[in-house]
Amino acid sequence: MFPGIPAAGLFFFSSWLTMIFWGIVASDVGIKTIAYPTAMVVTIGLWLIVSPLLFIIARKRNLWFVRWDVNQFDDSY
Repeated sequence: MFPGIPAAGLFFFSSWLTMIFWGIVASDVGIKTIAYPTAMVVTIGLWLIVSPLLFIIARKRNLWFVRWDVNQFDDSY
């Protein structure tokens, strides 16, 4: 009924994982750790970059989940 709800949950979980892994890497590299709101911004940025790239790659490789028939809505027959 609400397809955005699972994506929202995945977003918050991804933000939490970003914060956790940033903290792990930050101690090794010597940079500051980030808080959860900053991790949310980083996650939004990653999603805005990665999701279109994955869509383009999937279309180039003709994967099943992105197939779209151009004549799908043609009701002339």
